[in-house]
Amino acid sequence: MEESIPKLQQNELNDKRPQFGNRVLSSSDNIFQHNAWDNVVWDEEQQKLAQLKVNENSTIILSDERIQEYESKADKYWDKFYGIHENKFFKDRHWLFTEFPELAADIVKQNVKQPLRSTTENTSENNQGSHIKILDLPNKNGNKILEIGCGVGNTVFPILLYNKDPNLFVYCCDFSDKAIDILKQNSSYDTSRCKAFVLDVIQEKWETPFAPESLDIIVLIFVLSAIHPEKMKHVIQQIHKYLKPGGLVLFRDYGRYDLAQLRFKKGSCLAENFYLRGDGTRVYFFTQEEIRTLFTSCGFAEEQNLVDRRLQINRGKQLKMYRVWIQGKYRK
Repeated sequence: MEESIPKLQQNELNDKRPQFGNRVLSSSDNIFQHNAWDNVVWDEEQQKLAQLKVNENSTIILSDERIQEYESKADKYWDKFYGIHENKFFKDRHWLFTEFPELAADIVKQNVKQPLRSTTENTSENNQGSHIKILDLPNKNGNKILEIGCGVGNTVFPILLYNKDPNLFVYCCDFSDKAIDILKQNSSYDTSRCKAFVLDVIQEKWETPFAPESLDIIVLIFVLSAIHPEKMKHVIQQIHKYLKPGGLVLFRDYGRYDLAQLRFKKGSCLAENFYLRGDGTRVYFFTQEEIRTLFTSCGFAEEQNLVDRRLQINRGKQLKMYRVWIQGKYRK
């Protein structure tokens, strides 16, 4: 199998990675000049149309029997998903260290700055401008990171590549046996620095290779949205249990009115803002306030909570695609 991590040198990292948050669309710009624009402001009319579309695609709720079927067989649908795509469908997340510099100690020491965000979207007092509040990395005992919902390793392998802390250890887990099997077959999987395992995070008790209050960072990227809304709080409570005091959650997921939500047709809705994809997997679309309430009610302090609104452009087809993501950092 070909190695999925490109062989970038450490000193190439800042030059190669695009800086999110810096390409802002103005009235004088040609909207089709670039492939993406950051921090795009929605007007009242666009917000209203998005709400109408969601109201329309939520009018038909699936039956209780079908909802239970997709809940009970969720692992089978994700196994099928990874069985089809393997590791060919996914791109490694080298943007991670721009948004979450806490994940790579060496990069943090090089003073990588977080891009400026719209202050109207960023509601956390501790995260205005480009200041980054981080753990003191690396610590003398090394840092233990867990990624929940690791898939085939597109977050894990960039961390292992760029984080040069000799005592770093990355745990990663996924609901899908198939995903973990594919991850372990990757030539970059190094058991001296990483351990992958299967875990259903909605289980009452977690069986883990680490103890409670032993992790420095937990990564939760486009994962919580796949869980039934009624079970999300349990997952956050378990995350709190396994983090050290002062430990950090790095969160990113789908925001309300993202393009993916607006594209759903009638008959795909499982519950309010919770949908069934064509492949049997599920997805929820969050607001900032929902994420804030979810984490703070479980004992976390909010350090970041922002809406990342991005306009992606297909210049060939002259198409505009509005993406909405929620990003947050929460400390125990």
